This record gives sequence, structure tokens and C-alpha cells, in this order.
Amino acid sequence: MEQQFTRSEVERMTGATRQQLEYWSRLRLLQPRSRWGERFFNFSDLVAVEALRRLTAQRIPAQRLSRVVQALQRQLGRAAAPLCSLRISVTGDDVVVREPGPQGRPIEPLSGQFVMDFETARLQSKVHSLGSRTAEEWFELAMALDASPATLGESVDAYRQAIKAAPDWIEAHINLGTALFHLGRLQESRDAFWAAVKIDRRHALAHFNLGCVSDRLGDSAQALHEFRAALACAPEMAEAHLNLALVYEKLNRKDESKRHFSAYLRYDPQGRWAEFARGRLNSNGRARRRTAKVTPFRRARN
Repeated sequence: MEQQFTRSEVERMTGATRQQLEYWSRLRLLQPRSRWGERFFNFSDLVAVEALRRLTAQRIPAQRLSRVVQALQRQLGRAAAPLCSLRISVTGDDVVVREPGPQGRPIEPLSGQFVMDFETARLQSKVHSLGSRTAEEWFELAMALDASPATLGESVDAYRQAIKAAPDWIEAHINLGTALFHLGRLQESRDAFWAAVKIDRRHALAHFNLGCVSDRLGDSAQALHEFRAALACAPEMAEAHLNLALVYEKLNRKDESKRHFSAYLRYDPQGRWAEFARGRLNSNGRARRRTAKVTPFRRARN
């Protein structure tokens, strides 16, 4: 998994201020990911921050550098011209840039150039000096990563690191199971929810999520047990009533099914599945096409 750093970690390692990081991000010289009020930077961003601080010391305006990088990206493509891969030179009032690679050609005349080499080895040593992240830091990073399908797989690694640091943190187990569920890794998801239930057998969401994945795996008996357990902990949990009604319907236990469809409507009459539940209650036993179940929920940090 690509290592990610919070804004405060970047400030400690590079000496850049919060205002500088925000300004450079607005200019798209840095492109951190944002989630839950925090910004996350990768190692390439750290290299770029070091470069920007050095160029600032040479009195090169960030806006001018932004225009230079944008022009280079138009010529080479965005992927070929990240700031961290460029060698920047100062020629009078001009910014001189060499293309990435040992044979990169200068984009501007080179007379009087002063090449700025980015010391990645020194940065890497600063990264190592941070030490291990806390469970809370891993959890926040995981929640940022699971916000996007593109990084959902990376969130699994981060949640596991949080659990390694705090084995009894139930929200980390629940969110791990939810991420795995959405990745289609159902048995691993089930294991994560089992672990959550073992930590707290009175946790309604842990039982509910375990019921969802058990049903998806075709284990109706276990799903029935878990949805009932969720309702024993939280009788007003509308989604548990809905999924329990669907399991009963699949088992042809129509009276119990209708009772829980009615309970869903009692607790959430304007909910996402309200019209569906009303349709089930008014079906008079006619066969109807099944619909997707409510899927597991994740939890924010308590």
C-alpha cells in the first residue's frame, strides 16, 4: 500500500507551514487526497514540497512555477511531468525545466542554470523517523481510502494495521468487513464481522453486518440468527427488520415476513425501501422479483 501522510506529518518533516501547503494545493502543485476534514499526501508530494520550499528561497513565485508545470504537462502529458520528477533551474528571472529522465531536454535556455536536485534519500530518512502510526491514525487513513473504489483495496490494509495496533477496536473490524464485502471478498468479510461480534455480543451493527454477508453467502439460518440478534440489541433498527423480512420470505414464512415489513415501515415510513416494503405487504402472495438487500454499514471513529 502506498504510504500516506497527514498534513501535520508533512509539516513536521519538511518545515512547510499549513498556509503554504494549502496555497500550493490550490495551485495544483500538490494534489493531496481529502477526507473527513484531513488531507493526505504521498511520498511524491513530500518531494514536491521540498522542491517548492527551495524554489521559494530562490524567490521563484509559486504561480509562475505552476504555469511552467502546466505548460510542460500540456507537452508531455500529466503523468510524465509531476513536479517531483523535474529538475528546476533558475536563469535570471526565468524558470528552466529539464524533462524527466537522464536525457531530458531543457524546456528553456540553460545559460547560467542552477539545478535543484531533490534529496529523496534525506526525505526517506525523515519518513522513517516518524515511527509507527497509532491505531487512530491508521483508522483515519483507512476511512479516507475507503471513500473511493480506486483505493478500497488499500483501505483493507490500513484497517488491518489499526486492528493490529488495537485488536479490540470494534469499529475497525466492522469497517474492515464492510470494505471486504464491497470488494466481493465475502468469506474474509464474514470473518471480520465474526471478530466484531466476539468483541461485543450486544453490538447491533456487528450482528446486522454479519447477517448481511451470511445471507449473501447463502447461509439463511445464520442470517436469520444475526438479524434477530441485531433487533434484540436495537429493536428500532429498521434495516434489520427489512432484511429479516426478506429472509423469512425466502423461507416461505409469510406471516413473519409481513410482520417485519410492517415493522420496517413503522420505524422508517419514508425510508429508501418504504415503497418496496408496501409492495411486499400488498402482494397477496403473488410471486415478485427479489431486490437487493441492504448491505453492511461502516462506522466512523467513536
